[in-house]
Amino acid sequence: MPENSNTLLDKLNTLKSRYEEVKTLITDPEVIANQQRYVKLTKEYKELEDLMTVRQEYAALTANLSESKHILMTENDAELKDLAREEITECEARLPQLEEEIKLLLLPKDPEDAKNAILEIRGGTGGDEAALFAGDLFRMYVKYCETKGWKIEVSNANEGAAGGFKEIVCSVTGNNVYGTLKYESGVHRVQRVPATETQGRVHTSAATVAVLPEAEAFDVVINEGEIKWDTFRSSGAGGQNVNKVESGVRLRYNWKNPNTGETEEILIECTETRDQPKNKERALARLRTFIYDREHQKYVDDIASRRKSLVSTGDRSAKIRTYNYPQGRITDYRINYTIYNLAAFMDGNIQDCIDHLIVAENTARMEAAELE
Repeated sequence: MPENSNTLLDKLNTLKSRYEEVKTLITDPEVIANQQRYVKLTKEYKELEDLMTVRQEYAALTANLSESKHILMTENDAELKDLAREEITECEARLPQLEEEIKLLLLPKDPEDAKNAILEIRGGTGGDEAALFAGDLFRMYVKYCETKGWKIEVSNANEGAAGGFKEIVCSVTGNNVYGTLKYESGVHRVQRVPATETQGRVHTSAATVAVLPEAEAFDVVINEGEIKWDTFRSSGAGGQNVNKVESGVRLRYNWKNPNTGETEEILIECTETRDQPKNKERALARLRTFIYDREHQKYVDDIASRRKSLVSTGDRSAKIRTYNYPQGRITDYRINYTIYNLAAFMDGNIQDCIDHLIVAENTARMEAAELE
């Protein structure tokens, strides 16, 4: 039996009683009536259920390994011994893999990971070229979201003079969206010959990407009576109706930052649909997310300071990746990841890079957990 099998089984066994307790709680009418508590407990139940599944497999493997070794030492039947050897080989091959899976499952989960996300892309240094690159990044994420089966909805967009976007904000809904896209926060740099460049010189431009966990209604408290609403006519594509009906909404809200004590006015516009109530609903969702992000910044900073890995600290000023068009190269500086399939990458094929980032962060977290 592996040296650490008892330790892992002990840890898993201590969680069994909590699993049974949560399993009972989520069927309690009083708990179901408390939506905030119910949502929290159902998420915990799912995590514990995954652990109980691997606990069962791990216990069976260690028992089979012990029994097979006993047969090998005590039995004289050659056929039984051959079967025991096969079982030992299979168990010893699977156990290390399962142990790594268990260690990952035992790491504390980031409570934000399962949430939907607000994706914000802004052209940075580089003028028109930066806006064009921001548009390319948006297209890349749209393509990626399609492969994941996620839904993406634009809530606000400010187009660049030559195309692309000076700024575009959208919501992404689906399974484990924030836990996947959070690695994209930071400065993305592009090196290429701009369409407006007549002498063929390579220019460097940048765009910033911010990925925020979308706040649920009970995550933050907003006094909706203090929100000041304005309506205006949306501009841009969409037919005559868009320009004749005041479907665009603008909200102003004075918010006191609990971390600094300062009050600031938040201004949010939403012109996504021709339906004013829907635009109001989406503007409110963005307000909740903005406040939630700001109120939890101290929590984010604390997490970042404790991590040995800077893979997903959420630092939006850090340069994380370069897209070099002349070489067809993508380089992610956080993990020294370089590939030469830029065309496919810009077409949404970014999962391999995200997988490498997840592995790097999980490795650092496991190392940190072992040191504690």
